[in-house]
Amino acid sequence: MAAHREFEAEADSTDTAFPFLLFWKPDLAWADYLRLLGGLREGSDVPDDFVRSAFLLAEADNELVGRVSIRFELNAQLATGGGHIGYGVRPRFRRRGYATAILRQGVALARAEGVGRVLVVCDDHNTWSAKVIERCGGLLESVVTPDDNRPPLRRYWIG
Repeated sequence: MAAHREFEAEADSTDTAFPFLLFWKPDLAWADYLRLLGGLREGSDVPDDFVRSAFLLAEADNELVGRVSIRFELNAQLATGGGHIGYGVRPRFRRRGYATAILRQGVALARAEGVGRVLVVCDDHNTWSAKVIERCGGLLESVVTPDDNRPPLRRYWIG
């Protein structure tokens, strides 16, 4: 929850919404949240407008440093503005190489689950994330402006 609150505070100060805990809501019991994530991973209970996916935490020296979400297929929204992989590193752990390690492992898991080319998207102004994606083999395909008033997005393909 501390990591989730850190990302919420960052979003409040930068107008960039990036939740740490995907799909979590304050009124959702933790056991129910874990069941939701399990159903998404197995593909057994995937809500409408979602795809089979994995949500994993990254730990270093017994500290939670970040997270990755891996979508094993793309729907229309993910194909334009979400991609196969989303990752985040807690603010106090940034610029230590964790983002690169998290993305590399996410790409490996996506490939192990049958994804050939991996789409990774970041905000156009997020130069740090763009560098991480490029370090992991990402080739810029395009910069697109979403229809929902979000900032322009950089679309990269890995693989």
